[in-house]
Amino acid sequence: MVTLLSTSAGATNGDSLINVGPISRSMGGVGIAAPQDAISAVFANPAAMCFGPYCPSTEVDFAGTLFMPDVSAKVSGPGVGGTISANSDDQVYAIPAFGLSVPITEGLAPPDWRFGLAAFGVSGLGVDYRDTDLDQPGFFDFPDPFPDAPLIAGEFTQLQIMRFAPSIAYQPNRWLSLGLAFHIDYSNLDLRDGSRWDYGWGAQVGLIAKPTDNISLGLNYTSPRPVDHKNVRDFDGDGSLDDLRLDSPQEVGLGIACQISNFLIEANTKWINWADADGYEDFDWDDQYVFAIGAQFEPIPKLFLRAGYNYAKNPVEENNGFDGTSFTSVQGTTLPRYFFETFRVIGFPAVVEHHLTLGIGYEFSPRFALHAGYVHGFENTIKERGTDITGQPVTLESTLEEDTFDFGLTFRF
Repeated sequence: MVTLLSTSAGATNGDSLINVGPISRSMGGVGIAAPQDAISAVFANPAAMCFGPYCPSTEVDFAGTLFMPDVSAKVSGPGVGGTISANSDDQVYAIPAFGLSVPITEGLAPPDWRFGLAAFGVSGLGVDYRDTDLDQPGFFDFPDPFPDAPLIAGEFTQLQIMRFAPSIAYQPNRWLSLGLAFHIDYSNLDLRDGSRWDYGWGAQVGLIAKPTDNISLGLNYTSPRPVDHKNVRDFDGDGSLDDLRLDSPQEVGLGIACQISNFLIEANTKWINWADADGYEDFDWDDQYVFAIGAQFEPIPKLFLRAGYNYAKNPVEENNGFDGTSFTSVQGTTLPRYFFETFRVIGFPAVVEHHLTLGIGYEFSPRFALHAGYVHGFENTIKERGTDITGQPVTLESTLEEDTFDFGLTFRF
């Protein structure tokens, strides 16, 4: 569990993972209706613990993701002397995950109860432009309270959220399962003035109905998880660090899956309510509608081939025509509009929209399987035009592309 504390998330809708574990992630992030392992069951829909391929046995999953983002930014205009650009520091982030699904009751027929537990990095984002051309603390000569103002705000940002999710599922009959998960989010925010760890709490409820043996319908709801980050950044230039509240947003998800012989296909849609989540609402994020489709094919016994696609529109609004000489307020703190725009466009560029996923799995025995997956988040750019802090025309631009490799082990008892 300690290794999870240093993770960042990758292959995201906004700053939330498309799903957890190599099976679901290689199928476009689906799993609301028919997750294939304990990790994605707890993440996507806890009701699925009673209908997964691991039933009625116990399953333990260990997974890891290697996340490789490619982030760059530009500030252009006469007030900055042309174009100043930089690439964020390249890093490979390791994201471990753990999942468990255990029967509580004995027997093969319902009613049935199961317990689940998962721990994983669930959200994250950030950039590191320290010691680059964008990191110029005294670039602008501006009156108090911002003398010797920097070129941008948001030159270093790091958000990391780890989740612990104890879960329970109940199957009253052969065609229905209900699930409940309690979410404990352990969140870290670092805006270059120190790393702050804080907790958030929430819950997830879900159901799965099987009108026929080969059709599954899934529905889930995840509540907001509010987190107050204390003393993270001096936004207003008064010499003291300000707080920032970031609420993980509420979500509603729907899914349908169909199993025909050795072929499984699933489609999911999900609503992520960024526009009403504190922090994201303050920095002009829109709601996202996520569309995902994935398939699994077993060409020969024990071998599984997987593929998928995931799309969600960039949630970060483009505020073209902003007046960088004006001031705006964020949670009671006043800051220049120019720094507000650079912070959200350059500091948190959660703009990837299209994901293509591939994967493979092999069951060496009924008790042990290996899985691998790959996710590519296609390059996308956000660009907006306005004026800088001196009133000169300026263009802000960020580009993000993501690659992740996923690996997993499955043990059944």
